[in-house]
Amino acid sequence: MATLIKAFGDKPWKDDEPLECAMVVPETSDTATFTFRAPSGAWFDYQPGQFVTLDLPVPGGNVQRTYTISSSPSRPLSISVTVKAQPGSTGGRWMLDHLRPGMQLKAYGPAGIFSFVRHEAPKYLFISAGSGVTPLMSMTTWAWDSGEMPDIVFVHAARSPSDIIFRQRLEGMADRVPGLQLRFTVEEGDPFRTWHGYQGRLNQIMLGLMAPDYLEREVFCCGPEPFMQAVRDMLVALGFDMEHYHQESFGAPIRNEAEAPVIEDVVPDEDARAEITFAVSGVTAKCHETDTVLAVAKANGLNIPSGCTFGLCGTCKIRKTDGEVHMVHNGGISDEDIEEGYILACCSHPIGAISVEV
Repeated sequence: MATLIKAFGDKPWKDDEPLECAMVVPETSDTATFTFRAPSGAWFDYQPGQFVTLDLPVPGGNVQRTYTISSSPSRPLSISVTVKAQPGSTGGRWMLDHLRPGMQLKAYGPAGIFSFVRHEAPKYLFISAGSGVTPLMSMTTWAWDSGEMPDIVFVHAARSPSDIIFRQRLEGMADRVPGLQLRFTVEEGDPFRTWHGYQGRLNQIMLGLMAPDYLEREVFCCGPEPFMQAVRDMLVALGFDMEHYHQESFGAPIRNEAEAPVIEDVVPDEDARAEITFAVSGVTAKCHETDTVLAVAKANGLNIPSGCTFGLCGTCKIRKTDGEVHMVHNGGISDEDIEEGYILACCSHPIGAISVEV
């Protein structure tokens, strides 16, 4: 123990010193956590949720890749990143295939503003998909180590139960504190193993069951952009105050406030006028952007078959031939149908003038 204590210095790590790989731990079949330490013994100072940029010596020349830190600053003697093999990946694939303990890499950082320590709140809602779990794992570990676990509902989406990164670690923490509630949803189960959690794409109904008080929570979201877009659309449709929504992108982690993009999602405006042309019936109706296509059709004596009225059953699927709508559904329509121009009338709001085959 005396040797270990003596091995670590009294100054924080600076990025003019390389990082030495100390450990590689498989997480899932295509994901591993790489733990680094400073050769000088320096300790690591950063905020949970921040990232580092690694200079990777891949064939053909070095490349720089940014990875969120999955470890917590409450455990400062090392730093970890968790890497998932992505289609077409160069840097991540090299790390999984070649990076081993003892090797050193040039690194830059830490940096980033995606951290719940910047947004204190009594209750949090963490939402992630795939390897987007990493910054939220860092925040959760920080909360656990603080000894004052706040109220956190942790929602994570994965392809299958065996693809849930950090599942055992998260369940180990949740088993010991009432403040951490885990909610996993998967696209499909694992062969020969029962799954008792949620299954299917995250939607409004599912979120209401997972976190009934979501309107009262500070939301942190990380995952592929299509996933985060779907989460934003869902929250806007549910009336969530987006001032309390924060996200981190896979593609371009944000280093400071100046780099933070303005999220300009299309949101129906109750004061904006719209117009729907029901082409087959020869009816054109004025309405507001907050009206649904189904409601406008019924108000004008037109019958669009419908069932659930909240985007789940798919009964009200119709083809849109012109214009744009804002649609937030609950799984009642496929991506292929959307690409072909179909919408669900019960949860589609006209943006300006549109035309549908009714």
